Formats: sequence, C-alpha cells, structure tokens
Amino acid sequence: MQEKIRLIFQQQFGAEPIIIRSPGRVNLIGEHTDYNMGFVLPAAVQQAAYLALAAREDDEIHLLAADFNASFHTSLPALERSPDHWPDYILGVVAMLRNRGLSLRGFNAALCSDIPIGAGMSSSAAVECATVFGLNELFGLGLERIEMVKIAQQAENDFVGVQCGIMDQFASMMGKEQAVIKLDCRSLAYEYIPFAHKDTSLVLFDTGVKHSLEASAYNERRRECEAGVQIIRQQYPGVKSLRDASVEMVKECLHAAPGNIYQRCLYVSEEIERLQQACTDLQRNDLAAFGQKMYATHEGLSRLYEVSCAELDFLTDCAREEPGILGARLMGGGFGGCTINLVKADQVAGVIKRIGEKYRARFHVAMQAYVSELSAGTSRLA
Repeated sequence: MQEKIRLIFQQQFGAEPIIIRSPGRVNLIGEHTDYNMGFVLPAAVQQAAYLALAAREDDEIHLLAADFNASFHTSLPALERSPDHWPDYILGVVAMLRNRGLSLRGFNAALCSDIPIGAGMSSSAAVECATVFGLNELFGLGLERIEMVKIAQQAENDFVGVQCGIMDQFASMMGKEQAVIKLDCRSLAYEYIPFAHKDTSLVLFDTGVKHSLEASAYNERRRECEAGVQIIRQQYPGVKSLRDASVEMVKECLHAAPGNIYQRCLYVSEEIERLQQACTDLQRNDLAAFGQKMYATHEGLSRLYEVSCAELDFLTDCAREEPGILGARLMGGGFGGCTINLVKADQVAGVIKRIGEKYRARFHVAMQAYVSELSAGTSRLA
C-alpha cells in the first residue's frame, strides 16, 4: 500500500510525498460507555488508511481518493463541507488547525485504504488522524499526539457533524503492537495491556447490514442515559455521569423510571464493571473468562440496550456453538456492522467457512470475514 500510494501521488502531482499510515480499530469490550464517561478497550489493527502529502506554494488544496478515482479541489480561504462527503474528513482537520491559529499552506494529498468501509473499524477516524499527523509533519506544527487526537475528534464533531466520542481517534493515533488500550474516557488517562496471544486471532464477521435508524437510536440512547443520571443525582448528588453510578445505585433509583431508562442505564453500569473485570482477565492471561464477558456484553447490548439486530444475534449465536470461538459480540453502535470474535488461531479458516455457510443459508447473502492483528498507531512511513 505504501508503494501504491507513492506511485499514484507521483503520477497525479509529479512530486515526492511524505507518506502517513493510520490504522483502523477494533474495540474488544466497553460499548456505549464512552459518552457515559466510562472505560473502553480498543486496539489499532493492521488494516489502515495511507495518505501521501506534499506542500504547495499557494493556498489551494488538491485531493485524490485513489480507491474510487475521485478528486476534489478547494482552497484554504474557501473551506466548507463537500457534497462528495469523503473530502470532509481531511478538510475538517484543516479547518480545526486553522481555528487554532496554526499556519498552513496549500497541499496535495492522495488517499487509499484497506479498511473495510461500513464494517465499524473507524475508517473515518483513520483518515482524520492521518491528516492531522501528516500536516503536523509537513508544516512543523509541533503538536503532541494527544492534541492531534483531540483535533481529529473535533473535526468529526464540528465539521463532519458526527457527535462521536474520542475512542476511535485515540485508538488510531495511540495504538501499540500486541496491546490493547484501557482508556478512561473522562480523564483520557490510559494504559496498555499486553495482548500477545499467537494462538488466538481476532476475527470480524460482517453482516453487510447498515440500518438507517442507527443515528436516531444512538441519540435516543444518549438521552435515556442522561435522564437516568438526573434521577440518580436526586439521591446521589455526586453522580455526574453513569461512570459514577454503581449497578446498585441504578437498581435502587431507576427501577420505577419511565420508559426504558432503567434497562439502558443498567447495561451501561454493568458494562463499566465488566470491562474492569475483563482487564483483570487479560492480565491473568485468562482468555476463556474474557470471552465469556464478551458474550455477556452482547446479551446486554441486545436485550437491555436494544441496539442489536437479527443478523448480529444470529452470528453471535453461531459463535456460541463453535468450540474454537472463546467469545463474540456485536462491535460498534449496533443495528448492523460486525461481530468481533476471539478465535483459536488454528481454527480460523474452519470457523469462517462454517459460519459463513450458515449465514448464507439464513439470510441469502455472503458474509465477509476480516482477520485482524493488533498494530502500532499513526506513523510516518516515508
């Protein structure tokens, strides 16, 4: 991929670029906990976005998306969202840098990626992190990695218009080989937990489904969690978010709450506790116990948080029937996308074949599978 994007850039722009690699991410456990100020456990993966850049002498920005042979031109004074959408992940970063008063010139950039689109591996965050890292290198902006993470997230929030938490950009920028990141979404304190298990693979099963109600349901879940916090605070004023509420507090204060507030908050409080226990499992090298917590997370997401769908539940049920799979759950916002599976390495091919056949028989579509290895975060290759 590095040589591919270099040659494409040279052919398009006639110059030698710098090349940035920025990975996609998986999240092993800790779903819908980020905006409740809890913990998450993501990792960067080998699938990545590759961005080639070179400075211009004027204020124009020329972009090329090599994977679908699309180009886009604008200038620094004329930054605005594009009807093509894909340039926004780059332009948003430029806008956030300029908002900070940082000095930029125009630039040429070419982008390619082997992160599956729509699989929930955060291809958008990878592009944002590649852009801020590349412009920092190109123009000597002197930014630290944590500041670049915040800029990339702000680009998604304020320019692209997606109110994501910070996990995706953090994992892409800060990933480490053979390690997962235990990230505190309130303080941004983090630690690396070793995940060097050569006899175990992370495999994603892609439903191929993208339900249109994800955005509205996501916003509704956030409102339900916030409503639960307001009720709990009446009795426990120190509770600022569900991060501060124990499972016992949720049961005590919300059992009679209207609508689905109790179920939503119960899942989040249980998931925050479950992640802490899962980190202990990893430190003890107990992948069997860790895998059981992945299954418990899926049950909570499906039955309490209600963000699953028939396809995700089917794949998780299939995983339970496979002795070679230690744990599985839906990954990401829900309503489609992928399940993440902890699979014994010597059984990966057989598991993919058997579950793929079952999925085709049930839903009459092919199931894509992606095997992921944990990788380092955003870096300059050339």
